[in-house]
Amino acid sequence: MVNQSNLIESDIEAYLHQQEHKELSRFITCGSVDDGKSTLIGRLLHDTKTIFEDHLESLQVDSKKIGTTGGKIDLALLVDGLQSEREQGITIDVAYRYFSTQKRKFIIADTPGHEQYTRNMATGASTADLAIILIDARYGIVTQTRRHSYIVRLLGIRNVVVAINKMDLVNFDPKVFEKIDTEYRKFAKGLGIETIYSIPLSALDGDNVVNKSEKTPWFKGATLLDILETVPLATPPADAAFRMVLQYVNRPNLDFRGFAGTIASGTVSVNDKITVLPSNKQVTVKEIVTYDGNLESASSQQAITLTFNEEIDISRGNVLIKSESTITSSTSIQTNIVWMDETKLTLGKNYLLKRGSSTTNATVQNINYRVDVNTQEHTQIDELHLNDIASLNFGLSDVLAFDTYEENRDMGGFILIDKISNNTVAAGMITKSLENETKAQEKPESFEIELNALIRQHFPHWNSDMIE
Repeated sequence: MVNQSNLIESDIEAYLHQQEHKELSRFITCGSVDDGKSTLIGRLLHDTKTIFEDHLESLQVDSKKIGTTGGKIDLALLVDGLQSEREQGITIDVAYRYFSTQKRKFIIADTPGHEQYTRNMATGASTADLAIILIDARYGIVTQTRRHSYIVRLLGIRNVVVAINKMDLVNFDPKVFEKIDTEYRKFAKGLGIETIYSIPLSALDGDNVVNKSEKTPWFKGATLLDILETVPLATPPADAAFRMVLQYVNRPNLDFRGFAGTIASGTVSVNDKITVLPSNKQVTVKEIVTYDGNLESASSQQAITLTFNEEIDISRGNVLIKSESTITSSTSIQTNIVWMDETKLTLGKNYLLKRGSSTTNATVQNINYRVDVNTQEHTQIDELHLNDIASLNFGLSDVLAFDTYEENRDMGGFILIDKISNNTVAAGMITKSLENETKAQEKPESFEIELNALIRQHFPHWNSDMIE
């Protein structure tokens, strides 16, 4: 790379230790087509000096052949690697890039702006801590800006950077910036986005990306890189409930049976009492096995294998929780979904609902409403089309143990799969269980009928009006 820490030359072990213990931030770039997402990422990589020298030379050659920036290096080519992307000058698939600074490590997801590829944008946003929403200063907020903002909020991203790009094409006019900033904040307030950082920038020339621009003396805020390095990251609370969905039963020989998975939240320790769902059987942790050796305890996002003192039937997709904690289990759920397929969704159709390694049949019981991304109004409909965002109720063939998406992304997020085409047709977020509501509505009536029938059987002259 063009820039390397001095530690690499003097103490490689100290350098590796430093890298290992840096905070990792995941963020996405999104917005409408041609707003400059790929160019912005290229500029970040270039100005933080994290491009390999041979890659930079290759980029200079490619820029002369297929670049769209005249005599300048076309930094968008760093992330637009597909031939069709380079020919059209657009992003189609999600491209991931890595870079680091003295303060943090970053994984960037460059997501497409075309409405046709909104499903790819939702995929990139599903693991992000922060979203950079680009807006072309010439055109302001458009429908795709609003759609991506709504998806960002649905997927639980609380921090948003509004990068008002191509300010060089409007002569860095502060009034243009202020107008777009005010309009976006008014729209975002209705979405419940908690923190918004607005920046006027030019990704092409690097203004306010890594270094402060002399062309915007009226802007007193931080650069994009400063924000990326200091914005608080979404970290699970230390006292979060233990959750783990079983991914694999490890049985290499007759003397070992382990149950492998990645901890979704919380911690687990040797001798903890664990309940396995949906069977509700209880076991005691005997060992916590990892590639690097056994542990006394493990925490969120660690990949582990558990062994237990008791022998019970535990299968792929089962959910493990601590016995003293509780979790919602239901066969009827309310969800928010982003529909990603050309084929429409209709009431009554059956899909496969996949959450982690667990899969169950899901039938569309009701479409509560579709969201108009421009006005945030709810519309009553009976079918969904590509890129629609809606609230749906599903009936499940098996009991699903879950937390709401708001509480736990891993335990409340899912995808829908078409049984015939095997396409992933939607991404969804569980908002609540409907089972208790159904029981609350049905139980009083059925209970009263059964009670009256029983009373009349044994007391023929009984009149229910006598109860006061």
